[in-house]
Order: sequence, then structure tokens, then C-alpha cells
Amino acid sequence: MTFTVGISPDFLDSAGSNVWGDIGLAGLAEAGIEWEYMQDKAAALTPAQMEQYDAILYAAPAVTAESFNGVTNPPLILARFGVGYDAVDLAACTAAGTVATITPDGARGPVATATLSMLLSVMHHTVVKDRLVREQRWDLREDFMGTGLTGKTIGFLGVGNTGGELIRLLAPFAVRCVGYDPFCPPERAAELGVELMELEDVAACCDALIVMAVLTDQTRHIVNAAIFDRMKASAVVINMARGPIINEPDLIAALVGGSIAGAGLDVFEEEPVTNALIGLDNVTLSPHCLSWTDEMSLGNGGSCVRAIVDVANGRTPKFVINREVLESAVFKDRLSLRAG
Repeated sequence: MTFTVGISPDFLDSAGSNVWGDIGLAGLAEAGIEWEYMQDKAAALTPAQMEQYDAILYAAPAVTAESFNGVTNPPLILARFGVGYDAVDLAACTAAGTVATITPDGARGPVATATLSMLLSVMHHTVVKDRLVREQRWDLREDFMGTGLTGKTIGFLGVGNTGGELIRLLAPFAVRCVGYDPFCPPERAAELGVELMELEDVAACCDALIVMAVLTDQTRHIVNAAIFDRMKASAVVINMARGPIINEPDLIAALVGGSIAGAGLDVFEEEPVTNALIGLDNVTLSPHCLSWTDEMSLGNGGSCVRAIVDVANGRTPKFVINREVLESAVFKDRLSLRAG
């Protein structure tokens, strides 16, 4: 029984080369699975694409209810190259009997490393110091004394897989880790060495607040003026997760007014960012790509490939985000055909 995979065209540049480099597609060929890049680049996966393939590996496109309109044979799996799924209509996937997966195993290390890089960059004022050299303003270097990381208190909003990896990377700095995560079991927190507390208390005691949460209705704008007002004037905020978790006007006011010392942002409420953040010296900015490395490419791609190979062979993939679909009769029947 053939099994075909479509790869979303946003992976390709104008010359037809994969901008991410090696994303592990050789694993599909080794499993005897046919694949090709899809032709139509669109903001969301289209019904025509959904009808054509047994599996789709994608990065940028959204998955909406309209993606399934009129589709009689939807993919068994939609494997997202990344960990965010706020643009995926999980209810629509479940109704169609399609599993949606993400790649926490591929992103964990690269995102944690990038977050540590951003934290150190903000605390050491690397962007401003680079500008001083280029502008020949060596006379101002004493105005930008950095802050050491050793012994500081690092606060986490979200203590999931990536947060746990960052905690391990921070171990040599002898930091105290505190965090807010209502879904983190106390025994896991104890194993990681993070003290769980309410977000307001995390904000009050930390020297750096690191956003590691998933964007949901509950986390949207959860970091706002009330949180900034509780933070130390010397503290910084780092966001490598999703922009709307932070209320940006409140963040700008806190940075301008001195409620906090600085911020490092790889994500924004609206991208590309065009607001006052661009003009602030106490903000380090990255265009939602700081963790993009060869390690990330192969890690995310390999995770997608493993999920697709599992489904092609009648097995349940590991990182399913709409887990209720696993109990649906339509999915079970379709998966059993692959197993048989």
C-alpha cells in the first residue's frame, strides 16, 4: 500500500533549495516512503493539498477548518516542523481523523541554547557594545556595565521540555530557579531543581523572567503591567516562546519607565515588529529565528519523519497534540489499515 508525503513549499527558496538544509528527509526514502514538495504556497494548507497526500510535513502554513473543506480522504498525519501549534485547528484535525504532531524532541536543545544566548546577550549589553565600537564611542563603555549570571534567580513562565533543558544548561552558573507552571508535577519540579510558585511571586524574586509557555487563551497577555510592577528594576525579561504572551504596550512602558532593566525578544505580538521596541537601547531583538541552526533543522525534520514513518507503519506517533483523536473510530480504522 503506497503512502505519499507532501512537504510544504515554504521550505524552498526561489532557486528550489531547502532553506533549512538537511531536515532528515532521507529517513523517508529509507523507509520506502515517497515524498515531494507541494506546489502551492499558501497561508494555510489547502483542501487540494489535504486530498492529495497521506501525510504532510509543514512549517509555516496554518491548518484551519477550511483546510478540510470537501476533503474526502484527509491525511492521516500533519507533522509540524516546530513546537508551536496556535495556528492549528485541532478540533478540525480530530473531526477528520487526522493526528497533528509537533517536534519537542527536535527543538528542545536548540531553543534552550538560543534562550541562554539571548539571556547572556541582554545581561552583557552586547548589542549596545557592538554599536559603541562601530560608532567609535568607546568613551561610553563605562555606562553599560553588564550583570553577571552566577548566583542570580532565574524565573520561568513554563517549565516544560525546553524549560527543563534550559535549567540543565544553567546548572554551572549556580543559579536559583523558580517557576510558574500549573501543569508541572511537583516531583518533576523537584527533579529539575525548580521551586514552583505563583507567577506574581516569580516576578517579584527573579533577576530574569524567561517566557517558555505555550500560547493559549490562558497565557495570552499573562505577562503584563501587573507583573512588570512586581519585578526588580534591575530585572530583565526574555521571550523565545510566543509574542502575545507578553502585553507589548505594557512591556514598552516598563522599559521606558524603568520598571525593568531590559528585554530580549525573539517573538512579537505582530511580526515584523514596527513599534517602539525598535528604538529602545535596552532591548535585544531577533526576527523569530535565534534558534535556527543546523541542529534545529535536522532535529525538527527528523522528529517529523519519525512520526510519519510510525503512522505509515500503523503505529501511533509520539508527540500527538490532539490526543483525543487516538480514541476516535475513524482514526483507529484508518491506522489499522496501515498496520495490516
